Amino acid sequence: MRTSTRARRPAVAGVLLCIGSALACLSNAPPRSTPASPTCAADIVPGVRWVRASPLREREKLDRWCAGVGGPARIEATRAAENFTGSFALVSWNTHVGSGDVDALAADLRSGRLTGRPVTHFVLLLQEAYRAGADVPSTRGLRAAWAGAQRPARAAGTREDIVRVAQRLGLHLIYVPSMRNGAPGATDEDRGNAILSTVPLTDVKAIELPLESQRRVAIEATVTATPADGHTVPVRLVCTHFTNMVLHHIFVLSESGRLRQARALAEVLPKDGPLVIAGDFNAWFGYRDAAYKELAKIARPAAAEDRRATFGPLRLDHALFRLPPGSQASLKRAGHRYGSDHYPLVATIELR
Repeated sequence: MRTSTRARRPAVAGVLLCIGSALACLSNAPPRSTPASPTCAADIVPGVRWVRASPLREREKLDRWCAGVGGPARIEATRAAENFTGSFALVSWNTHVGSGDVDALAADLRSGRLTGRPVTHFVLLLQEAYRAGADVPSTRGLRAAWAGAQRPARAAGTREDIVRVAQRLGLHLIYVPSMRNGAPGATDEDRGNAILSTVPLTDVKAIELPLESQRRVAIEATVTATPADGHTVPVRLVCTHFTNMVLHHIFVLSESGRLRQARALAEVLPKDGPLVIAGDFNAWFGYRDAAYKELAKIARPAAAEDRRATFGPLRLDHALFRLPPGSQASLKRAGHRYGSDHYPLVATIELR
């Protein structure tokens, strides 16, 4: 007799609970905090529009989290401004708080190792990017909330923050921190989402999502393509990272939190026009996860998609597309993790 999906879910949940317990010590340690700060510094950063998709009742707690991070970072590459032609590569990847080797990934894109042909233009949508230095508040008396410090190490313990990576690679960057990586005075780090691109990023928005166990901020930005017919096509890109738990360490019951965040994100995104939504959805139920299904209402899977797991046995990471008629996207999982604990997703997008 075939077992129904509903009947299987408790068994699946039991397996995931075991996995979740093992992972509880990783990058989502329960937050610790001092009294709330009344303002969020990110509201006034030039070049970034602030969108609060969270309910009013959560603002005080979110401001406390925001008080522990620096403002968004933005870099305009020194190369001459240009648009994509009809095709470009897009990568979505959780870099595991700086342990992922972005340089090696970019080199494999440019050489064609990841796509089958050399890539001139690409966009990287990165989750768990981190930044360190004077731009991050470090006063011990800071009135803020923060997450436990996570410093996973790749070879020889080397990590490099995302601003320095973008500067060295000569890429355009927008980085928006979600949470502090360690207590004020103990570290000078924050972590969040980043978009790196070979072409300019315009109309940037930081979208503060509803609060679950930790603060999450998605990034929306536009790149412009010029297909063979000469018409410019603005493509909205969204980099997001949803919660993987509710309360403190309740992993398998976190689907409702992800769904709440996905709905809030969908409500503030453009209702028409080319759009790509990608990131670490923390989709414990893969393609059946409620957050994935919610966003699949406004964007679609790639025409050709590699559905292998991206984190252990789980497909946590996803990319969805809304492209002009005649355009298409293919999506595959990279064969290497490049030092992270997640495999990158690599999309080739053809605009027509």
